[in-house]
Order: sequence, then C-alpha cells, then structure tokens
Amino acid sequence: MKTRQIIITGLCCSLILATQASSAGWRDWLQLGSEEDKAPASSTQSDAGSSLSNTDVIGGLKEALQNATQYAVSNLGAENGFLNNPRVKIPMPGALGKVEKTLRSLGASRYADEFVETMNHAAEKAVVKATPLFTKAVSEMTIEDGMKILKGGDNAATEYFRSKTATDLTQSMLPITQEMTNNSGVTSSYKKMIDKLGFARGLVGDKDIDLDQYVTDKAVDGLFVMVAEQEKKIRKDPVAQTTSLLKKVFGSL
Repeated sequence: MKTRQIIITGLCCSLILATQASSAGWRDWLQLGSEEDKAPASSTQSDAGSSLSNTDVIGGLKEALQNATQYAVSNLGAENGFLNNPRVKIPMPGALGKVEKTLRSLGASRYADEFVETMNHAAEKAVVKATPLFTKAVSEMTIEDGMKILKGGDNAATEYFRSKTATDLTQSMLPITQEMTNNSGVTSSYKKMIDKLGFARGLVGDKDIDLDQYVTDKAVDGLFVMVAEQEKKIRKDPVAQTTSLLKKVFGSL
C-alpha cells in the first residue's frame, strides 16, 4: 500500500513539473513573438529615392541641370559646335530644298555649303547667351518638380527645362541671332546663293524666309538635344556622376 502511494505521488510531481515546463515554453515563445513584432523594420528602401531628403533631391537635380547646360553651351558654342555635330547641324531650310538641288546640279554647291556654314556659325555664337536663362529656370525648381523629374524618364529634367525656358529662350536669343546672322554673313550668303540661281530663281517663291527665326529655333532645339544627352549620362553612368551629391541622388535610382 505504501509503495503504491509513493508511485502515485511521483507521477503527480512529474505531471506538475511537465506542466510548468510546458507553460514556461509557451511564455518564452509568446515573448519571442512579441519582441519580433516590436523589432524595427528593415532600413532597405524599395522605392527609388524614398530615403533621400527633399534637400538632396533638389540639390542633386539642380547640380545635374547646371552640369548638363554647361555641357550643352560649351560644346555648341565652340568653333563648329553645330556644323560638326550631325545631331544638331542646321540644314538648309525645307523651303529651299529645291534650290539646293538646283545649285548642286549647276555645279554651284559651294554657295549652298557657304550658306549652311554661316547659319551654323551664327547659332554657335548665339547659344552662349543662353546660360543666364537656364540658371534662372534651375533656381525656380520646386520640390514637386524635383520628385517628378527624379522618377521620370531619361530626359525628364530636359523636358522640364524645355517647358520652363523654350519660349523665353527663343525670344531672348532672337535679337542675338539677328546680330550674329549679320556678323556671320548669313544674309549675304543667302543673297549670293539666290542670285546664282539665275533663271531658276522662281524656285524660291514669293514668300521670304525668316532666316533669323529659323536659325534661332534650330539653335534652341540643338541646346535641348545636348542637355538631354548629358542628363542621360548622369542618370545612367556613374562616371558622369562627378560629385558626391550626384552619386547619392542618381545612384539611388
């Protein structure tokens, strides 16, 4: 009888200890789960640019645009900057296409070539005056503008620039282009070319071509082509991200 009581007592003690151990295990597991819930989220940012401050974004974009516009102006404003670049070279105005063909068929190609050269030289002198307008547009960029540009396409900054500056740029450059076309001999080259047509002068038509406006429009187009080229480099090529801020902003993409 006594032996039986001892066995029963031992079993009861074992059961109590097992229950306490199991309870402790559950408490530990629940406590662990609670701590995991409280653990800070991963610092990895899935959204490009979300870890950047507004100051970073605006500063980086302004720096990129300043870089791109300096690149455009310095390249196009150099000697033969337009003429030797097939992407921006200013061709004969469309209305004079027949004139060019006729001149070349008459063996007078040099008059057409001279006219094209003088237009391109006028443009390269005029674009140097664009820098102040670009600088003004950069200074007016808002945080909202900056975030749209950062997450936009390869030429988002260029398109922003175009929307902000194209009209003012054209208006401001027109009188400069007029001066440059005179200094570069565009008008005189045009007249010599037309005179050389002789009996074929009727190809020109009665409507005069506004050469100053044409050269201005083409010069402005060329500027944006070059700005877009440099913007794409800065976005894609770490080598073009020449400062720590550019690396921080565009490296995040």
